[in-house]
Amino acid sequence: MANIKSQIKRNRQNEKRRLRNKSIRSEVKTAIKKVLAAAEAGEPTDELFRYAQKKIDKAVTKGVFKPNTAARKKSRLAARLRTLQSA
Repeated sequence: MANIKSQIKRNRQNEKRRLRNKSIRSEVKTAIKKVLAAAEAGEPTDELFRYAQKKIDKAVTKGVFKPNTAARKKSRLAARLRTLQSA
Protein backbone atom coordinates (compact mmCIF):
# COMPACT_ATOMS: atom_id res chain seq x y z
CA MET A 1 0.00 0.00 0.00
CA ALA A 2 1.20 3.50 -0.82
CA ASN A 3 2.35 5.83 1.94
CA ILE A 4 2.29 9.02 -0.11
CA LYS A 5 -0.94 11.02 -0.07
CA SER A 6 -0.92 11.76 -3.78
CA GLN A 7 -0.36 8.11 -4.63
CA ILE A 8 -3.23 7.03 -2.38
CA LYS A 9 -5.49 9.45 -4.26
CA ARG A 10 -4.12 8.26 -7.61
CA ASN A 11 -4.94 4.66 -6.63
CA ARG A 12 -8.53 5.66 -5.82
CA GLN A 13 -8.85 7.43 -9.17
CA ASN A 14 -7.37 4.49 -11.05
CA GLU A 15 -9.81 2.08 -9.42
CA LYS A 16 -12.80 4.25 -10.35
CA ARG A 17 -11.58 4.52 -13.93
CA ARG A 18 -10.88 0.80 -14.14
CA LEU A 19 -14.44 -0.03 -13.10
CA ARG A 20 -15.90 2.54 -15.50
CA ASN A 21 -13.80 1.20 -18.39
CA LYS A 22 -14.72 -2.37 -17.48
CA SER A 23 -18.44 -1.62 -17.67
CA ILE A 24 -18.08 0.10 -21.05
CA ARG A 25 -16.04 -2.82 -22.43
CA SER A 26 -18.69 -5.20 -21.14
CA GLU A 27 -21.45 -3.25 -22.91
CA VAL A 28 -19.49 -3.41 -26.16
CA LYS A 29 -18.93 -7.16 -25.86
CA THR A 30 -22.61 -7.75 -25.05
CA ALA A 31 -23.73 -5.69 -28.05
CA ILE A 32 -21.40 -7.64 -30.35
CA LYS A 33 -22.64 -10.97 -28.97
CA LYS A 34 -26.27 -9.93 -29.54
CA VAL A 35 -25.56 -9.07 -33.18
CA LEU A 36 -23.79 -12.37 -33.81
CA ALA A 37 -26.51 -14.37 -32.05
CA ALA A 38 -29.20 -12.71 -34.15
CA ALA A 39 -27.21 -13.35 -37.34
CA GLU A 40 -26.77 -17.03 -36.50
CA ALA A 41 -30.50 -17.31 -35.79
CA GLY A 42 -31.28 -15.74 -39.15
CA GLU A 43 -32.95 -12.66 -37.68
CA PRO A 44 -32.51 -9.11 -39.03
CA THR A 45 -29.37 -7.51 -37.65
CA ASP A 46 -29.40 -3.96 -39.04
CA GLU A 47 -30.57 -2.25 -35.86
CA LEU A 48 -28.39 -4.38 -33.58
CA PHE A 49 -25.35 -3.77 -35.79
CA ARG A 50 -25.89 -0.01 -35.65
CA TYR A 51 -26.28 -0.22 -31.87
CA ALA A 52 -23.01 -2.16 -31.54
CA GLN A 53 -21.22 0.40 -33.72
CA LYS A 54 -22.62 3.17 -31.58
CA LYS A 55 -21.34 1.48 -28.41
CA ILE A 56 -17.89 1.01 -29.95
CA ASP A 57 -17.74 4.64 -31.05
CA LYS A 58 -18.88 5.80 -27.62
CA ALA A 59 -16.08 3.78 -26.05
CA VAL A 60 -13.60 5.69 -28.22
CA THR A 61 -14.95 9.05 -27.10
CA LYS A 62 -14.70 7.92 -23.48
CA GLY A 63 -11.09 6.88 -24.04
CA VAL A 64 -11.64 3.18 -23.42
CA PHE A 65 -10.64 2.13 -26.94
CA LYS A 66 -8.22 3.78 -29.33
CA PRO A 67 -9.65 4.76 -32.73
CA ASN A 68 -7.82 2.01 -34.62
CA THR A 69 -9.05 -0.61 -32.16
CA ALA A 70 -12.61 0.54 -32.72
CA ALA A 71 -12.18 0.50 -36.48
CA ARG A 72 -10.78 -3.02 -36.30
CA LYS A 73 -13.66 -4.24 -34.11
CA LYS A 74 -16.29 -2.72 -36.41
CA SER A 75 -14.59 -4.09 -39.51
CA ARG A 76 -14.31 -7.60 -38.12
CA LEU A 77 -17.91 -7.53 -36.93
CA ALA A 78 -19.11 -6.45 -40.37
CA ALA A 79 -17.05 -9.15 -42.08
CA ARG A 80 -18.37 -11.77 -39.69
CA LEU A 81 -21.94 -10.66 -40.35
CA ARG A 82 -21.42 -10.91 -44.12
CA THR A 83 -20.15 -14.48 -43.82
CA LEU A 84 -22.99 -15.50 -41.46
CA GLN A 85 -25.69 -13.93 -43.62
CA SER A 86 -24.35 -15.40 -46.87
CA ALA A 87 -24.15 -18.91 -45.38
